[in-house]
Amino acid sequence: MNFYVTFGTADYLAKTVSEHQNEKMLLMQNEDKGILLHESDATSLFKEPKKYEVLDGAGDFQKGSYAVLNNIPVSDEGKPLFEQRFKERARMIEGEPGFVAIRVLRPVNDDTYVILTLWEDESSFKNWQQSKSFEQAHKKRGTSAGSDQKSIFPRPSYVTTYHTVSE
Repeated sequence: MNFYVTFGTADYLAKTVSEHQNEKMLLMQNEDKGILLHESDATSLFKEPKKYEVLDGAGDFQKGSYAVLNNIPVSDEGKPLFEQRFKERARMIEGEPGFVAIRVLRPVNDDTYVILTLWEDESSFKNWQQSKSFEQAHKKRGTSAGSDQKSIFPRPSYVTTYHTVSE
């Protein structure tokens, strides 16, 4: 499965959504820009998309109202280790109240993976961050068994958040 991301103004991206109503897309925004997410077996509808392969996923991302994108640069040598970690993930997030969907996205043209989680609202995400399942999912972080070893991360990761566009 392919996953495409493009950015722009919410108004401009809304036109793309209205022109392709049969596609699996979700339009969101934050204070800086709009983002349009598109999942498909076909090629992208976007002119200049960020392209990803879906390594793992659960849930219907189109039903999300709040998105958290954990953007994680990974060295070429570290990709197998990083991907293995996500293949072995505990999958506890799926049972969290307010959880809607997750996609683990492998970049096609750069080194930054995206762990996309979608939630009913921001408070559901914040509640998960305080939960036992979050603690369990991140228990290896900072240890020799974790994938957050400096040698596989060429730059720091960063998080971006978006919410659905109100019509």
